[in-house]
Amino acid sequence: MSSCSNSLCAGSELSCSVTHTLSMLDSAAELMMVHTDFQAAFETCERGLHSLASTEQEDSNRCAEFKAGFCILGIQALAELNQWQGVLSWVLQQYEQQERIPAKIMQMCILLYSKVGEPAVMQDAARVWLHCPSNGGVTGFATVAELYLLHVLVPLGHKDEAVGLIVGEVGSGAFTEDQRQIALDVVEEKEREKQEQTLNPRSSPNPETTAQTVSTKGVVIRKLEAMLRFFYRNLLLTRSGSFSLRSVFLAVVLLYMLFLRLDPGRIKRYL
Repeated sequence: MSSCSNSLCAGSELSCSVTHTLSMLDSAAELMMVHTDFQAAFETCERGLHSLASTEQEDSNRCAEFKAGFCILGIQALAELNQWQGVLSWVLQQYEQQERIPAKIMQMCILLYSKVGEPAVMQDAARVWLHCPSNGGVTGFATVAELYLLHVLVPLGHKDEAVGLIVGEVGSGAFTEDQRQIALDVVEEKEREKQEQTLNPRSSPNPETTAQTVSTKGVVIRKLEAMLRFFYRNLLLTRSGSFSLRSVFLAVVLLYMLFLRLDPGRIKRYL
């Protein structure tokens, strides 16, 4: 899908375009969080992305934010529809090249494929993204590096590449010296755990403890979902047309999806 044009347009037309795009993004979030109509939410995201690609936009930064918002909601919708296999290819349709994917989208994809037990799907894309010079200074670079290390390389048992990432150019740009040492310790610890489990399969985690942890996380997520739906319904009842209020709600939704829905354990950082 082609990127947004930088051509100038009249102020009124620009305002109308922004309002329409924000309305579609708002609608997709409502379908996702309030109505849990994931198919309709995804289709709305598709229409929004098509509209962005075919409409001239003066503010390229705002256009990029809208595009990322539609993609994040679209990814979550596909995951809820159990169509996660096509997420990466769908994202690449929007951005065309792996290194052009925004950091927050890359983070979300890594977490998604890690959660479904297919971290290898993201190995090539994340490696290309991290070694692209233009991505070294973007916000979120360190988080992508951390997620790639902990959710792709370590689970796959790629110790040499993990160590190379930490001590190499990517690690130097992403982590402090102390963080690099902690990361090396984590890699060594995971390697020891893997060897111990191979030698002693009975040392696996207690199923009851694991079930209790999953149950607790599920309760937290359900409470957060209820709070978000309550907040959104109140926005609808007040018929607030405020961009700021709706933008705040959407930001909360995106953070919830990225940090809790896909990976509840993300709150406790390793680095």
